[in-house]
Amino acid sequence: MPGQLYATQTPRIGKVKGEILARAIPCEVLGLAASNKELPRNSSTTIIFRRWVPYDATVSNPNILVADVSPTSTVETEASNRVSTKLTANLAAEGTTPSPDTIVAQDITAVMVQYACLYSFTDVVADMYEDDIEDALKTQVAERMMLIRELELYSKVRAGTNRFFGGTGTTIATVDGKLTAKMLRKIARSLSRNYARKPTSILAPTPNIGTKPIEAAFLVFGSTDMEADLRDTTAFPSYTPVAAYGSRKPIHENELGSFEQFRFIASPDLVPFQNGGAAVGSTACVSTGGTVIDVYPLIVTGQEAYGTVPLRGSKSFDLGIIPVGNRDSADPLAQRGYVGSKWYGVSVLLNQQWMAVAFVGVGNLA
Repeated sequence: MPGQLYATQTPRIGKVKGEILARAIPCEVLGLAASNKELPRNSSTTIIFRRWVPYDATVSNPNILVADVSPTSTVETEASNRVSTKLTANLAAEGTTPSPDTIVAQDITAVMVQYACLYSFTDVVADMYEDDIEDALKTQVAERMMLIRELELYSKVRAGTNRFFGGTGTTIATVDGKLTAKMLRKIARSLSRNYARKPTSILAPTPNIGTKPIEAAFLVFGSTDMEADLRDTTAFPSYTPVAAYGSRKPIHENELGSFEQFRFIASPDLVPFQNGGAAVGSTACVSTGGTVIDVYPLIVTGQEAYGTVPLRGSKSFDLGIIPVGNRDSADPLAQRGYVGSKWYGVSVLLNQQWMAVAFVGVGNLA
């Protein structure tokens, strides 16, 4: 019997309004290790930080208190060496006034910039649309600005000058290897030799500017793509994933684990230089185009290595809403609404020898 079938009469609607699905949300991690240096309102767009360089150090190398021999082929002996030379230079002669010295300043300049975004919607959307578009736009604005803030900081720290390269590479374009335990140990030696301190506190996840204590370690920020390489027990035999921490608390939900003096925090926002390295060859590294490998910057940081400079005050991050219904000469019929944001900020490298950037490939899991 034919009877009334579902397709006999086309439904007027025939659809069900489903739930709003989850979406990708930016993940801020670099700010955890940043020093916060606020710029007072109504002062300037430029802020200049200053440090006094230690005795015998230089502006270009402010952390080396006992310099290497020069030329580098110089042979030191017990009778003639840098320590005895420095002691002799500071000996006082009886009855003789030493010649006065001067101190040298290292200035670091940051220039504040403004970022903004804007969305609009019509009165028809506000009156007729089935979903709350205004609320969705507010969320979109906040998440977009979150990503921009993270990428601005990422662009600064990955440009640091204390660089290490995977494999036999000497530049980003010649990187041909993955992260290794040996590279991490070289980085630890470099940071420690420059008096870098391991962070013992991070920015607290609260609206107010504050910190919370952590166990001392150098922090490594990088792409989530690096996790599989860290779990390679041959390359990193003493790597400890977060799940095995026991009483130690993760410093962020995206912390992957720890190895020797390092703790690793990952984010998909810390993207690689796609096709930026050497030929794939036998590297077994990921390549977007299949010819040359993708190069991943890993940011390794000590304390006070880099900072962020927000504008002091409640309007430093301003989320603005003009709802439909406001009449003015530009919109006499009140047909448009707007949601947008603007904020002031800049990031700055405070001491480049207290951080390092490791440029490496990651393993191809194919």
